[in-house]
Amino acid sequence: MAHDEIIDRYSALARAADAGRTIADCRQEAFEQGGFGPAGYGDLTVLPEGAVRASLGCGNPVAVAELRAGETVLDLGSGGGIDVLLSARRVGPHGTVFGLDASSAMVDLAQRNAGQAGASNVRFLHGTIEAIPLPGHTVDVVISNCVINLSDDKAAVLAEAFRVLRPGGRFGVSDVVTARVLDEQARQRAEQRIGCAAGSLTVQEYRDLLIEAGFVQIAITLTADHGDGVHSAIVRAVKPAIGPGLEIRPMRDSDAEQVLAIYQAGLDTGQASFETTAPSWEGFTASRLSHLRYVAVDTDSGEVLGWVAASAVSSRPVYAGVVEHSIYVHPGCQAHGIGRALLAAFIAAAEDAGVWTIQSGVFAENAASLSLHQALGFRVVGTRERVGRHHGVWRDVLMIERRSTLVGA
Repeated sequence: MAHDEIIDRYSALARAADAGRTIADCRQEAFEQGGFGPAGYGDLTVLPEGAVRASLGCGNPVAVAELRAGETVLDLGSGGGIDVLLSARRVGPHGTVFGLDASSAMVDLAQRNAGQAGASNVRFLHGTIEAIPLPGHTVDVVISNCVINLSDDKAAVLAEAFRVLRPGGRFGVSDVVTARVLDEQARQRAEQRIGCAAGSLTVQEYRDLLIEAGFVQIAITLTADHGDGVHSAIVRAVKPAIGPGLEIRPMRDSDAEQVLAIYQAGLDTGQASFETTAPSWEGFTASRLSHLRYVAVDTDSGEVLGWVAASAVSSRPVYAGVVEHSIYVHPGCQAHGIGRALLAAFIAAAEDAGVWTIQSGVFAENAASLSLHQALGFRVVGTRERVGRHHGVWRDVLMIERRSTLVGA
């Protein structure tokens, strides 16, 4: 369904709700079997009748996101405002809830519903979920209810959600997904039966796009089964946590110069590796996995302050869940928690990717690196004594590893 067609459709539904009619975006059996509309909520007596009439969701993202007092929340595709108003009650007077919708009629309806509810801590925005009209690092939680599946650029939606979230922020949505790739006939049957599923992602596609955007701790839980492999689902993810003014995101080719400069600075200390010269960018990327590469950046300047990446230990399938990692922090930014935040994000991403063992080698004299790794669950499994001669000195290397308690346990 085209973007303008979707807006026209939901604008008409808003006008119908404003006229006092209970609106339905899906056929009756979808409501009965999958909880579309207000059926997925508990007590709605605290809300204006108009907001309840205009509910078009497929779940209860307010409960999914586990909102807390004082938080700032953004609802993507807020419709008549039911999730915004419920969120406003959860975050309380010291919190703020933004509702974003591409239909100006829906925004007007939601504002009227908020006025009737006496909600003073809400703001409704007119715009698209592919280009959110908020600055970066603005919100603590992004929620959405059966809307992301309607977008024709879901990668942009998830990238925007990542951008506006503060580090440590949460993504908790209800959506429609497919458990497998549907043939065209099956997809058409599903879309005819439950109009909310318009171009839904498979579970793996959703996961891949969340990873690409930079999210970690990804969990997609199927709920109601609508047939033909189509399900309502709860989707949760987290933006990696790090200190104020900083952000952890996937490494990009445009980071090459800064990544390699930090790499070289680490090698120049003589305590990071047997290597003495950083490779070319082509060599760097060829020897490392295309995923599981992250940088810590200054959000004002965009300067890269540290990086972490991984290499495969072996091409043999039995070692598919074993990787070797490297982590480097800008010499002027050490002892600021950047390495710890990067390593924690990397561990979470590795577990999302099915990695059960992360390993590396550390010089025995590199006490800071050893302490960092041990604090995050690594253990020394052995010592390779005098394994290499470095700058004329024979060096011992401590072999460290972290075994996941979530993957392969």
